[in-house]
Amino acid sequence: MDVEIVAVGGYNEVGRNMTAVRCGKEIVIFDMGIRLDQIMIHEDADLEKMHSLDLIEMKAIPDDTMMNTVEGTVKAIVCTHGHLDHIGAIPKLAHRYNAPIIGTPYTIELIKQQIKGEQKFGVNNKLQVLRSGNRYRISQNLTLEFVRTQHSIIDTVMAVLHTKRGAIVYANDFKLDRTPVLGDPPDFARLRQIGKEGVLALIVESTNIERKGRAPSERIAKELVRDTMTSYEDDKNAIIVSTFSSHISRIKTIAECAYEIGRKPVLLGRSMERYSTTAEKLKLVAFPKNLSVFGNRRTVDRTLRQIMKNGKDKYVPIVTGHQGEPGAILTRIAHGDTPFRVAKGDKILFSAKVIPNPMNYGQRHLVETLLRMKGARIFDELHVSGHAYVEDHYELIQLLNPQHIIPSHGDIGMTGGYLRFAEECGYTLNNDLHLLRNGQRVLIK
Repeated sequence: MDVEIVAVGGYNEVGRNMTAVRCGKEIVIFDMGIRLDQIMIHEDADLEKMHSLDLIEMKAIPDDTMMNTVEGTVKAIVCTHGHLDHIGAIPKLAHRYNAPIIGTPYTIELIKQQIKGEQKFGVNNKLQVLRSGNRYRISQNLTLEFVRTQHSIIDTVMAVLHTKRGAIVYANDFKLDRTPVLGDPPDFARLRQIGKEGVLALIVESTNIERKGRAPSERIAKELVRDTMTSYEDDKNAIIVSTFSSHISRIKTIAECAYEIGRKPVLLGRSMERYSTTAEKLKLVAFPKNLSVFGNRRTVDRTLRQIMKNGKDKYVPIVTGHQGEPGAILTRIAHGDTPFRVAKGDKILFSAKVIPNPMNYGQRHLVETLLRMKGARIFDELHVSGHAYVEDHYELIQLLNPQHIIPSHGDIGMTGGYLRFAEECGYTLNNDLHLLRNGQRVLIK
């Protein structure tokens, strides 16, 4: 049986991830994501009315027209977690394939919401929930298994495609966090067992390959946030925290710290509302009982007016806008476009890093400058990454012992960095180590 890896998207850049694996005449697609910065969008943006061909032209979603040249039938679309750079293009592309969309419960719920909001295409693919630790029989020759891992969004897995030639492991994205704030640690025992059974190929993210050591646990971020917030329990100034709306573990931490210092946590923003209420509905998280959530812009402004009236020291607004995105809550506050007024001594906490591209750096710099001009105190870097560092990658290779490695999810600097690392581990370029760019494919010998 021929096994071919097809790099559709996410091999030239961070984002718009999509990989196809052809086993004989059967094809399994992993991820269909968007590239956020390419169209100046953010977590609160609407893509519903845009056509897929326009988005492909803008390099915002994978150019899956190349799939017309891949001989075979798509049997499944597999999504490992709910970040937009992995599921954001499903409403635009999935209808082209007569195949079920398979994901964890939280991922499928987010996909459902996206499909519901889509205004250009009708997506009628079957949505199949697969929990970590379970298997799904795709065909006589192919079985899919989800193995639990950790990342900066809950309910993340590594996808393992079992074939007659061995397992193909898709590890985009992952973190080997042994002390997570939410959920269980990665299933190291199962990964080790899969390695013993035989891994034909590992398709693996390269985002943080240049970072030394191990990625710090989410517990470290919890202590950073807690240490900062609880230092100001008697302070009368505002404390505003901005983080990724999909980072449920972090939001839980911030809300609990607010509760601990006697303030009411308030989630503000459409995406904050969507990710958090979905997680609560699926019983994947329990927030403090005094937490409130407001997504609609008018309701958000009414809430901010109420905070000004009742006293800033009674609340902790948890808001979108840490990248300086236009229209996000913190951006609007910085520009003076809400009833909330920043005063001298107010504290703005960024529990997120700037996603590395020039647009984000510029937007974030503008927001910080505007806030400082109003007298705000900025607390930055209250964050740890959700992506593996180099020693985590080393551990994964030791666990799986793959015959072939294909680095993905990064620009040429990242995938090239992974090449250097993999060569240190004994792999050889164009032999058992394969560097692909978008639109390229490799036959696994």
